[in-house]
Amino acid sequence: MYKYLTALCVLTLPALAEDPTIDSVKAVQTGSGWRFDVTISHPDTGWDHYADGWDVRTTDGTSLGLRVLHHPHVNEQPFTRSISGIDIPAGIDRVMIYSRCNETGWSDDGTEVILTE
Repeated sequence: MYKYLTALCVLTLPALAEDPTIDSVKAVQTGSGWRFDVTISHPDTGWDHYADGWDVRTTDGTSLGLRVLHHPHVNEQPFTRSISGIDIPAGIDRVMIYSRCNETGWSDDGTEVILTE
């Protein structure tokens, strides 16, 4: 009887969620600020677990622009989304991109992007 109880306990453990992975970033300076094209991979399963955003931040953690992802991308992996008009303060030559999952929150590790004109 106890072996069945153990099996049931194992079956009810939650699956380990993965952070979204930033595969690539393209940053281009335009007349109205910077444009960031970010390609993300994530094992989206549907509305219960999906990559739901990414953020452009200075190296000290100040947010410069949040890109909200409004729906799962179960059948579109990896996927690229953009944000434009990001104002980069003078003297900033690099930023960090952080991804977010609706289940696990913000990723601990960002992706560094060197800004070139």
